[in-house]
Amino acid sequence: MLCTAALVACGTVEPRAQAPEPQTGEAQAAAARTGALAAVDIEDVRRGLTALAHDSMEGRMTGSPGAARAARFIAAEFQAVGLRPAGDSAGWFQRVPLARVEGRRGFTLITDAANDTFPAARRVNDVNVAGMLPGSDPAVRDEVIVVGAHFDHVGIRQHASGDSIFNGADDDASGVIAMIEIARVLSAGPAPRRSVLFVAFTGEEVGLLGTHHYLANPIVPLERTVAQFQIEMIGRPDSAAGGAGRAWLTGYERSTMGDMLAESGVPIVPDPRPDQGFFFRSDNIAFAYLGIPAHTLSSFGLHRDYHQPSDDVSRVDFQHMTDVIHAAARAVSSLANGPRPEWHPGGRPERGQ
Repeated sequence: MLCTAALVACGTVEPRAQAPEPQTGEAQAAAARTGALAAVDIEDVRRGLTALAHDSMEGRMTGSPGAARAARFIAAEFQAVGLRPAGDSAGWFQRVPLARVEGRRGFTLITDAANDTFPAARRVNDVNVAGMLPGSDPAVRDEVIVVGAHFDHVGIRQHASGDSIFNGADDDASGVIAMIEIARVLSAGPAPRRSVLFVAFTGEEVGLLGTHHYLANPIVPLERTVAQFQIEMIGRPDSAAGGAGRAWLTGYERSTMGDMLAESGVPIVPDPRPDQGFFFRSDNIAFAYLGIPAHTLSSFGLHRDYHQPSDDVSRVDFQHMTDVIHAAARAVSSLANGPRPEWHPGGRPERGQ
């Protein structure tokens, strides 16, 4: 079980390394004028993904000891790259109370009204991990861009291959490491106009539970949430998106976000497989249903290792992943510094679609 009370009480974690010093003076001014961003280091990407998708994380199943280790690792990385803790009680963790239930998902959120209906033996404490990069412009710094990725996966289970640990390197350790590296890049340069909130969500694989809890208990009020940018499965190139270094955006045609990012030079294309319904299959959709422009960046090409123990680090194309992370950093910078994305007429999704 994940001991959330202990995690939250910790308040701080040991950083891997000190965050880089922010740019100042002429360098900061030049970066602001040109939109230049620091480079993404492929070795940082490799190190981070190797750690988060390691067997010691035990497949990061919701509510498991492996997920607890993953949450602590992410918090340490958020601290190391210079974010501010944004969880409960000014710590890194937002508590997500769950209960084990019968059925395919296996978990449900415990709401205040339902607290007395679940015995202690069925309760599970899990967490979202949250870090903030404060904005610099007094006119918009109270607004926020939420950058998300889910850190949970499907855990340990029997498999014909003999490998029982589902490491989830692409799904979605790749997205979590992208968040960390984006935070590193943005922290090293001039502060964006709007604030950027990075959230590693739990429970995506069992019904977007971490995201639903966040939306019921937002760290920043939802009326000040300008957009949500999810990153999911960017560990391998997708030929349908143009190959290495390129990615696609779910629901591209639904809002102005896709065109905004493309115009700023981010190498993305519309989701080439709309029939797969990817816009509705990640944490972004819960934000979108509430009216917040929210999309997912991905380069998933329908590889056969999806939800298999073979989704491990050995299958990742690190140069591609590094290039996509740099593109994603440009995307987040554009969202944090540019106009608010808006839904196109008829683009906002309605429940039941």
